Order: sequence, then C-alpha cells, then structure tokens
Amino acid sequence: MTPTSDPREALFGAPYVGLLPAGPRHAISDVPGVYVGHATLADGPLQTGVSVVCPSPAASATAAATGPAAHWDPFRAKVPAAAAVINGFGKSVGLMQIDELGVVETPIALTNTFSVSHVVLAQLRAAIAANPDIGRAGASLNPAVFECNDGYLNDMQAFGVSEAHYAQALAQASPDFAQGAVGAGRGMSSFGLKGGIGSASRIVETAGATFTVGVLVLSNFGRPSQLVIAGRHVGPVLDARLAQPEQSAAPERGSIIMLVATDAPLDARQLRRVAARTGAGLARTGSVYGHGSGDVALAFTTGYTVPYDAQGRVAPAALVPDALLDPIFQATADATEQAILHALFAAESVLGRDGHVRRALADVLPDWAAL
Repeated sequence: MTPTSDPREALFGAPYVGLLPAGPRHAISDVPGVYVGHATLADGPLQTGVSVVCPSPAASATAAATGPAAHWDPFRAKVPAAAAVINGFGKSVGLMQIDELGVVETPIALTNTFSVSHVVLAQLRAAIAANPDIGRAGASLNPAVFECNDGYLNDMQAFGVSEAHYAQALAQASPDFAQGAVGAGRGMSSFGLKGGIGSASRIVETAGATFTVGVLVLSNFGRPSQLVIAGRHVGPVLDARLAQPEQSAAPERGSIIMLVATDAPLDARQLRRVAARTGAGLARTGSVYGHGSGDVALAFTTGYTVPYDAQGRVAPAALVPDALLDPIFQATADATEQAILHALFAAESVLGRDGHVRRALADVLPDWAAL
C-alpha cells in the first residue's frame, strides 16, 4: 500500500466518507509509531492468519526506525488504552486488566477464535525473552489478543495458526501494510461477502494542535440485506444477487474488532469514550450489533507512555480537555466506517473449506454507486 496523493481520496475504489482529511497512508499507521504486520495462511481449508498492531512510541521519535521490536519494549513502556464492548459475544484475552489499569503491555494481536491460545503463548514467550523476570521476580504479563470466527471459510478445528505465525507477523510489522483478505482477515466474512482487514485515518485540529486518529478493523459481521455503502442502502440488491436464502435468513453470528490509535494525549477514561464512538461508524454500514455478534473496540494513544518501573511520582501528560474531544470523536466514527469499506473493497474472493466461497464486493456489486 502506498500513500494517497489526495487526502480525501479513498483506497481500493471505495467511496470517501466524511469531511475530515485523511493522513498520507490513509491507515492506522498514519499515527506516529504505529506498525502493522500480517502472517497469512491460504492453503485449501486453511484460510486464516494473524495480524498485529504495534503501538511503539519510541519508534515514532526515531527517524530511521526499522521496526517496533528494535525501539519499543511494551512491557517497560506501557501504552494508555481502554476498551468498549458494544456487544460481548467474544473470546478476547486481556480486556479485564486493560479496563482496570488502562494500559496495554504487548502488541495487539488479531486472529481466529480457536487460535487465541496459540497467540497468547507466543506473546508470553516474546515478552519473557525480552524481560526474563516476568512471572518470577517481576509482574506477570497481560496479553492482548482479539478474535473473530472465520469458520465458514477456515477449518478452525485444524488449529493452523502457530506461535511462529505471530512471530512472523511481528517481524513484518511496518507502516505500510496490506488490507483485505490478509492476516487475521483471510477467512473473515462481512454482509455475505469477503471481509477482512481494513484501515483508515483522519486528521483533526483541536486543543491548539493537530492530531491523527487511525482505525484498523477485523471485519466479520453483517447480513447481506443490511449493507449500507456511504449512505446507500444496497443490501436488498446484494441479497438478491447472492441468492443464498439460507444465509439471508440466518441470525447474525459475525463479529468485528475495531482498534483506534491516536497521538492525542488522552487518559484511559477518555480513550474509553473514544472507543465507544466506533459504534457510530459501525452502525452507518448497516450493523445492528446482533445477538451473536462480538463487537469490541480498543483505543490507545502513542502520545505518552506509562513506565513499568517508575520510582516516585510520574509527571502527567497535558491531556486534551474533554470539552475539546468532539473532533476526535468525529474522526473515530468516520475512520471506522471508512476502514470497514476498505476491508470490503480491498478483499478478493476466497475459496475455503468444503468448497465454501465468499465473493468480493467488487465482483458482486460493481455498480453499487448507481443503485
């Protein structure tokens, strides 16, 4: 993915939503210090993978940063964060401690439901290698792993994701990364179409400064009849073209993970408010947060870090006042909607287990704008 030439130009043929400009990459990595990496499994019935989002503030200050591992130890320099659970049908790991302490201390990993334990183990091993005292003289570790169920295309019972795939995704983390049917998004479905990884960013001015808000989604939700693209309710046409009455009548069983990054200095309470605004962008695409949908958001800031081994008092960051958060809320909603559209427009058709197929939006609705 290369930077866009027009800050209001969407990627992959998707429409641009909202009035705020995007960053140069139009991705979560427009936030200084944020890296994304994927490991993709695309082999017959194995259609899955791992994606990692690395908020590495130390790297943002390094002109020639080659990757997060060389510049950031998340256990020693924790990133302020907070989660918002819009609908809690999910099996993510780490949310309880994030809610209590307001920080993340590992890269944020995404994978399929049955692979959470493998990725957790990989995170533990990586952190222990960097900090041998973890779980002994030092504190334990709170992994951050989020999941969606990709079982329609992927044989989750094969447990294809290994610790090595997490390491691969982490090693490949970069400001430039692929979207669509890659990494954790390889086997995901949205609105009866191929879903996956999508990302977007918006630039805001507030509190006398310019900040970036970026969103990355793992999109795996929605019934065909619900789909809305940039305000156009194209779902009924999509439903007719897919001609899958058994799926159209099925209850919502999808999920979405929404990760929000910003360089605006916010505390965990404020970040929880930001995370909740992803629901506005999600709803614009047609979601009703169905009973069987796990809709989870996590927001973090690279604006400052919380040291593990602080001695004495820690100087607080100069936070953005609550009364000036509206531009950040707007950016979060817009970037969330845009990221979901990017996931849909970037994805290619995928053939998975037992002959199951998810077709790309571009193949089914090439004329969406005229509908």
